[in-house]
Amino acid sequence: MIPPRTSRLGVAAAVLALTALLTTACSGAPEGEPEATTTAPTATAPAPAASATPDSEPEATAEPTCETIIGQSVVDSFESVNWTSQAEPFYIGSLEVPDGLQCVWADFEGPAGDHGQMFGWAAISDADAVAAQQELLSQGWVREESDQGVYITESPDTTIATDEEGYGMTYLFAAGAVKLADTKQGLLLIEWPKS
Repeated sequence: MIPPRTSRLGVAAAVLALTALLTTACSGAPEGEPEATTTAPTATAPAPAASATPDSEPEATAEPTCETIIGQSVVDSFESVNWTSQAEPFYIGSLEVPDGLQCVWADFEGPAGDHGQMFGWAAISDADAVAAQQELLSQGWVREESDQGVYITESPDTTIATDEEGYGMTYLFAAGAVKLADTKQGLLLIEWPKS
């Protein structure tokens, strides 16, 4: 669990609102014809799309920043609606991962709201990865293995916001690194490290 801070309530609210945004950005084509509705649409931030190739790549040896761990098109989408990022230490449960980066993107200058998105990346040793996974699993998180690595996601019973597949905050552990997003689909927007 990430250590409590006074801004956690705001981040939690932001995660709720952006789940819909993330779901739209990462979902495939609809299965059938959409049903007509009478509800008027509301203006929201444009949905960022994962880019196959980044618009401008930093050096492969550069340090990750909030602007480089996600694609330039995503950064541009956020900035077009006056969102900025705040960098924080990268935590997995009680473990602070040295040199890791966790970023919250939102309109921090506007009125308090529930819009925001979270991404993180860190290099991690195998021993720390195993210990972090065990801590999360002991707290009710769920493990899922795939070709990409090991996903550890919040229990569906306690998650605040989910993507369309039901995943909330999720870590992806791969060889020597870990990624974090507020939903599993949000992990698709992380493009670090650059090659």
